Amino acid sequence: MKIEKDTAVTLRFKVSDAQGKRIEESAEPMVYLHGGYGNTLPKIEEALQGQEPGFETVLALQAEDAFGLRDESLVRTIPRSQFPAGVKVGGQLEGRGSDGREQIFNVSKIKGDIVLLDGNHPLAGKALRFSLKVMDVRQASAEEIAHQHVHGEHGHQH
Repeated sequence: MKIEKDTAVTLRFKVSDAQGKRIEESAEPMVYLHGGYGNTLPKIEEALQGQEPGFETVLALQAEDAFGLRDESLVRTIPRSQFPAGVKVGGQLEGRGSDGREQIFNVSKIKGDIVLLDGNHPLAGKALRFSLKVMDVRQASAEEIAHQHVHGEHGHQH
């Protein structure tokens, strides 16, 4: 079966920086609903459109086509006194962005009485290489299409 809108695609992937240093590798296959549902990067969907199981590719994406450019307005400096005890670099907190929407912030630095939070994706601003291998393609169920994500093994669980 070919990858087209409303198919569930099972992938193995590796992500590395522009110099080839590995950042992440899938221990388990990733499954996403193909067709513009926002379940993977648009450039990945574009490269996989019409392909079949066994297809392999390496995509070199600039930051704007991967996780976006860094937005310094998403960086906040907050007094440490406003955090619960045990706040650590690498931790994540939910907050609200300047637009009022829910936002995940990563604790990027603690310096004395100050905590630096960053609402950018950790890979924002970086050119990345994605090594992809299509393992399986199947027709998505009506429920998966309605929910706009894959259910079951390696997909979303309700």
